[in-house]
Amino acid sequence: MNRLAIRQLAYFVPDVRVAALAHHRLHGSGPYFIADHIPLRRCVHRGVERPLDHSSAYGQWGDLMIEFVQQNGEGPSAFRDMFAQPGAQGLHHVALFVDDVDAAIGDFAAAGHDLACRAEMNDGFVFAFVDTVAAQGHMTELYAPVPQLTGFYAMVARAAQDFDGTDPLRPIQFN
Repeated sequence: MNRLAIRQLAYFVPDVRVAALAHHRLHGSGPYFIADHIPLRRCVHRGVERPLDHSSAYGQWGDLMIEFVQQNGEGPSAFRDMFAQPGAQGLHHVALFVDDVDAAIGDFAAAGHDLACRAEMNDGFVFAFVDTVAAQGHMTELYAPVPQLTGFYAMVARAAQDFDGTDPLRPIQFN
């Protein structure tokens, strides 16, 4: 497996707005772009197709993107695999750019790490959570650095460059 740099730290939280604002106030991170009810074309969790309704806040903290994610509902998911109790929260995953998501899933499987979730957004963008909890204490998210993703990362980083604390929470929408 190639050496891959962590591109994002993601925390599972009960409320993305509360968490993002608290992180901003403590660390000066942000601004945070809030996406509610992120639409997915398909989500397969532990081999079973399931709906996944989630919301996220994305912001910049130094060189890393920070994500706060909440699940809108109580069904099984890669998030609930780690945080099953109501109100539970913490580091859920680190995200890596990989050339080929499915090939990377295979590499992780060969190293003994099961696929927790593979999802596809409405525009065809694929992401996956590999269960690296026993080895690393968190999941590992995989996605390819396609233009819509790298453009999003660049937009978040640019917004942080001149961020003066004004409007720390900003709505966005994914189609």
